[in-house]
Amino acid sequence: MKQFFFFLIIIFSLFVVSCEGEAQSDKSTTIAGNRIEVIDFYGAHRCVTCEAIEASAKYTVDTYFADEQKKGIVVFKTVDVDDDKNYDMAEAFEAAGTALFLNVVKDGVETHIDLTDFGFSKGKNQEVFSKELKIKIEAELKKL
Repeated sequence: MKQFFFFLIIIFSLFVVSCEGEAQSDKSTTIAGNRIEVIDFYGAHRCVTCEAIEASAKYTVDTYFADEQKKGIVVFKTVDVDDDKNYDMAEAFEAAGTALFLNVVKDGVETHIDLTDFGFSKGKNQEVFSKELKIKIEAELKKL
């Protein structure tokens, strides 16, 4: 019973902290190499929009950031949240299903930028989605 209440306190604390911040949150994890990771989280059951978000994000990175990909400055990743090996990463991003993030790594510090709402609102229109995602990535590249 004590574990249950402890668990509730932890969940409540995470909820309060996540609701107080902006869409970006700094993480103090040390990671080598400045880069931008475009991360598409997904679950076992995917809707048409979920699949379109992945396809449009991959298209954008492959089309507009090919040179940066070769250098490892821009990286595209897909992460299955239902796979146990991805549990820690999904938890760090608070992704329980389909979610789209930019993970900006600068000087060893991660900044998670949640683009999930953007993905769902624009994901089925590849032209609009790609144009806007390109602008978002370019803005973050200027900060590296």
